[in-house]
Amino acid sequence: MVAFPRSNADIAASKTTRGLPREVDYGKATTTEHIQALDNFHRVFAVRPGEHVVMLTDPLLDPRVVQAVQGVCKARGATFISYMGESTRYVAVPDEAKTLLERADFVVSTWFASVFDPFCQRLRREKGQRWVKITFFRNIDLWNTPQARFPLDIVGELIRATSRLYPEAGPFELKITDQRGTDLRVPFSADMRERMKRDNRWRGRNTADEAGCYVHYMPTHGPNIYDPMMFGNDPDHKVGINGIIRAQWGVGFEKPFEDPPAVEFRDDRVVAVHGESWEAGVLREFLIGGTLEELGCGHNPKAPRFDIYPAGPNSPGALHFGVNGPKTSEYLRRVMPNWEEPHVHMDLVAFDSTVTAGNKTLIDEGLLLSLRDPAVIECARRYGDPAELLEAFPV
Repeated sequence: MVAFPRSNADIAASKTTRGLPREVDYGKATTTEHIQALDNFHRVFAVRPGEHVVMLTDPLLDPRVVQAVQGVCKARGATFISYMGESTRYVAVPDEAKTLLERADFVVSTWFASVFDPFCQRLRREKGQRWVKITFFRNIDLWNTPQARFPLDIVGELIRATSRLYPEAGPFELKITDQRGTDLRVPFSADMRERMKRDNRWRGRNTADEAGCYVHYMPTHGPNIYDPMMFGNDPDHKVGINGIIRAQWGVGFEKPFEDPPAVEFRDDRVVAVHGESWEAGVLREFLIGGTLEELGCGHNPKAPRFDIYPAGPNSPGALHFGVNGPKTSEYLRRVMPNWEEPHVHMDLVAFDSTVTAGNKTLIDEGLLLSLRDPAVIECARRYGDPAELLEAFPV
């Protein structure tokens, strides 16, 4: 296996390392690169003539992002309205916004509620609304970045290749381990796998052109390799998640953990946080009783490897364990008062995990094995050198 950056020393040496909010210099793209980024943008925002578009925003969103979406609508003969909420951290849509959303054909949102609120899920399921979540497009200067212009078709092919790494039939166990002592087990039923693979993102469809779809822009956040949506987000469903996460880092912390806390799951819930470090104390304060809301894996090879703010890394093979606690964290409220996620949420991060699904390996010490899939390599060849496109991770 070719060596690539994944250690704490690599994180410390990186120019793009970010675990807390700070200003980022996105540089300046060439005209050619800028056009590539714009092509991706227009493909994802597949607004159609005559549609009504609603945009859910927050006070910290770059207003040029709103103008860009409005521009697409004007160019295509669609109507547009935006609603600014108090922040991104809604876990449920407020009543005054529901009336606006009911009219929409297409929704663009910065709100956390977009994926979890049953109201939003119902609109996608019953009305066929198409949604784009813009967690990773909060500043229009991101169009200057390599991840903005990375070809959508390669991202889709890479996701489909990851899907093929899962067992094809029957139940199986998803197992996550690393050299620090992580050993987390997630039992998958056959039904969970089938639900997962029906999702538009797991089919590699990253453009908002299918009825009921939910996509991310920029298309960096790959589909979660575990997600409660696999069983309909039913709070009474028992999966049987057990084991230890001994993460390398976490959103909200400036540096990787020197003495990684051990977050223990038993029967789907956090029952203990082991360790004597101050980070262990922070996690212990609000994660006991929490649940694993997502296990995310990036799928954009040009997303900065060690940029984990605001919602975990988006580099292939880098994991974020999204844990929701039963109460807010005073620490997170202090260090990230304007964070885009609710302060009950903790994204624990690892860049060196090994993930197996049954007898198949998805990730080998931080390397997403679908990067080596022949179909992915052949797809990448149409756009340039596959070695550079797929495995030269920006750090």
